[in-house]
Amino acid sequence: MTTESLPPLALHRATRTSPGFRATRAVPFLLALVGAVAFVFAFKLPWWKFILYAPQYPHGLRLEIALTGLAGDVHEIGMLNHYIGMKHLAGAAPVERHLAGYGVAAIAVITLALLAVAGRKLNKLVAIPAFLFPLGFIADSFYWLYSFGHQLDPHAPLHIGAFTPQMFGNGQIGQFETFARPGLGFWLAIAGVACAVVATFLRSRVCAHCASAGTCSAVCPRLMVLPDRKGHKP
Repeated sequence: MTTESLPPLALHRATRTSPGFRATRAVPFLLALVGAVAFVFAFKLPWWKFILYAPQYPHGLRLEIALTGLAGDVHEIGMLNHYIGMKHLAGAAPVERHLAGYGVAAIAVITLALLAVAGRKLNKLVAIPAFLFPLGFIADSFYWLYSFGHQLDPHAPLHIGAFTPQMFGNGQIGQFETFARPGLGFWLAIAGVACAVVATFLRSRVCAHCASAGTCSAVCPRLMVLPDRKGHKP
């Protein structure tokens, strides 16, 4: 008897127990794993780039922000910041830099764990940890840039008004024109988020054809990849 000749209920059971259907359960995990790898590669790459232009610096001064710290013309920019009473950028986000590696590892573990454990009612939560990581980076970076630009030493040699460095596109700080944009690390993190979102969508499709779909709630009884329990009759 072919699958075309099976009644609807039997065809549904045959489909969800077929090797092809079982193989589709691995696809969300593979996508999540690709996303985790993207976050790992993004860890030491620049997440944000700044260029400062002035008449005395026609080629610009460059600053790169990564999860692990700063790179580029850090010393030169630090000297300029001293003249306007701004704290040295290397002192920003010490706790965040120390915990960044743990954060990346946590994102990977939590995403994979949610893929396995979350039931149908919690399926939409799978991509949230990955989504919050780059969003948190932007919010935290803005906080430190705002704080440093609004806590200027009043006894500094040069006096300018409080400011917040522009994080997107062109800006102005005193006599310097600035340009800022996301770096490769940030875009890799966005790719990781995209993988988590697609994995969540595919997982919901798999769950819709699961033998436990009618009774699944907060926790997946099959952990996505385990076979049906013997004697289970939906």
